[in-house]
Amino acid sequence: MTLLLEYLKPLRKRMFFGFSVKFTGTIMDLFLPWILAYMIDVIVPTENINRVIIWGGIMVICSIIAVVASIKANRMASSVARDAVEKIRHDLYEKISYLSASQADYFSTPSLISRLTSDTYNIHRTIGLMQRIGVRAPILLLGGIIMTLTLDPVLTLVMLGVLPFATVTVYTLSKRGIPLFDKLQQEVDRLVRTVRENITGARVIKALSKTDYEKERFEGVNQRVVAAETKANKTMAATTPLMNLFLNIGLALVILASAYRVNQGLTQPGVVIAFMTYFTIILNSMLSITRIFVLFSRGIASADRIQEIISTEHDLQVKPLDKKRERAHIQFDQITFGYYSGKPILKNIDFKVDKGDTLGIIGATGSGKTSIIKLLMRLYDPDEGSIRIDGVNVDSMDLRELHTKFGVAFQHDFLYADTIKENVDFGRNINDEMILEATEDAQAKEFIGSLDEGLDHQLNAKATNLSGGQKQRVLLSRALAGKPEILILDDSSSALDYKTDANLRKVLTEKYAETTTIMVAQRISSIQHANAILMIDNGEIIGYGTHEELLKSCPPYNSIYINQSGGESIA
Repeated sequence: MTLLLEYLKPLRKRMFFGFSVKFTGTIMDLFLPWILAYMIDVIVPTENINRVIIWGGIMVICSIIAVVASIKANRMASSVARDAVEKIRHDLYEKISYLSASQADYFSTPSLISRLTSDTYNIHRTIGLMQRIGVRAPILLLGGIIMTLTLDPVLTLVMLGVLPFATVTVYTLSKRGIPLFDKLQQEVDRLVRTVRENITGARVIKALSKTDYEKERFEGVNQRVVAAETKANKTMAATTPLMNLFLNIGLALVILASAYRVNQGLTQPGVVIAFMTYFTIILNSMLSITRIFVLFSRGIASADRIQEIISTEHDLQVKPLDKKRERAHIQFDQITFGYYSGKPILKNIDFKVDKGDTLGIIGATGSGKTSIIKLLMRLYDPDEGSIRIDGVNVDSMDLRELHTKFGVAFQHDFLYADTIKENVDFGRNINDEMILEATEDAQAKEFIGSLDEGLDHQLNAKATNLSGGQKQRVLLSRALAGKPEILILDDSSSALDYKTDANLRKVLTEKYAETTTIMVAQRISSIQHANAILMIDNGEIIGYGTHEELLKSCPPYNSIYINQSGGESIA
């Protein structure tokens, strides 16, 4: 609720004007039955046709005002809902963009997508309906009661006798409904995750003939969503029939009381007709209020989920300056780190890299190679130890300033649906000359030149119209285009042939001699010319030195070398 109030506050003037217009139209609706009763009981008996026409004209004018005001107010309500949710969606997306890697892991990608789509849609509906019906229904309810009091207080008291039952019903069911709708959104998160997995892995699923299995898995998740939605809707669905029951009982009592009062001359037929009209208005307004509570329950559940993201504090805060005199460009000092508390995947990682040197990192899958890169870029903070660049602890550097030092190419990095040029530039406003130079250095110039549009070649989503090696060369071009201070290549040449890989290493050695390079690789040929090689096993350093030193001192490294080369020198 706090979230909605915060984002609606700047729109309060438009909302107030819209409420005023809606109030005017609603009052006109309330006057119509009263005018009708007055005409039947007072004007018609005089048999004055002119007065009948005048009062009939007044009813027409009231009707026109009511319709025009309602249309105008509804359009304003829609625009307020649109603008408020646009701001919510913008701020939510911005917040998600700046979540740390650990925070994104905690919320999960499917949940973030669900909050950005279905939850914001629920809020849009809630804001719009609250302005359209949320203003009109209470006014009709209270106004109808006031108007009936002016007509016949006794009949009004008979009608009001059922309202406490209706109020308790709405409160009780709404209190139970909000947690159920929250659970429903959690099931929607799981559905989104399953759909993403199936779409991403569509080729693997087909190749392994697992289509039927995935259909069954999706059906299970889908049924959980259906069950959660059914339970929530069943709970809230009891509101309308119970409200109808109470109000219709009240209507029957009012009709019975009206018959006695008309028979005894205590009220007039026109009053009874108007009273029935007002009772219908009150009935419909109560049903509308019930509908509001149903949607409001869902909207509050969605608002709470969005509020949870927006109110999340950044856990990677910039700490006071921590600088030491250090000759090394990059230093890892006794680093211990785990994604989950008490389960370290890196233990006592300690090494240095001088300016312009190349560090190779090799190890088995899951040994922690990529985690070292993530810690260096401060996507996560270590549990113990410190990481320094030019003697400055990375946790005391502004994240934007820190990240501009890096040029990064991951093995499973992404390319979006745009031109090759835009994918290389990546919004950094790099000039065409530097982009061309980067593609040439990344060994991508040849295949880009063979395309009809060259750098303006349009890529499909995830660059499915490029081969694996072509994708990696575009990603390498992106990393090199910004002339980074530190170049990180995380298994980014695994799809390159040996010749292209050798040419790339030659370019990096000759043209990027001042750039400190960290290369994570599976092939020793990609890193054997590095100034130092770090071998990781189960999160610990088991070997550190040059290629020749590790061949002598590190049996696991020597074993990998023999398996990949047969013991012969690799080019």
